Amino acid sequence: MATIITERITKTPDVCGGKACVAGHRIRVMDIVMQHEDLGMSADEIVAAYPGLTLSDVHAALAYYFDNVDEIRNDIRLNENIAELLRGKFKGKGLLQELMAEKQREREL
Repeated sequence: MATIITERITKTPDVCGGKACVAGHRIRVMDIVMQHEDLGMSADEIVAAYPGLTLSDVHAALAYYFDNVDEIRNDIRLNENIAELLRGKFKGKGLLQELMAEKQREREL
């Protein structure tokens, strides 16, 4: 992988679950990929959505993705699976209210 990519993309265990992120940000590569690939956003539109990012940050994230497609697609699938589990658990309820109620039940134990 090119040096510039490894300087701009980091994986830190305590940041975003160790997923690949833009260096200095808590913006995951998979977030940029989903906006670009799945929502059809251009690099300029992604920069507008994340004002702290530069155009080169977005391109570095996309380059990382194209060098590591399986890793990032796996991260996206895992995220979707977790979301689906949570939707099933909290179906028909306000998520925030249910989480607060669950936290209260834990305190009572």
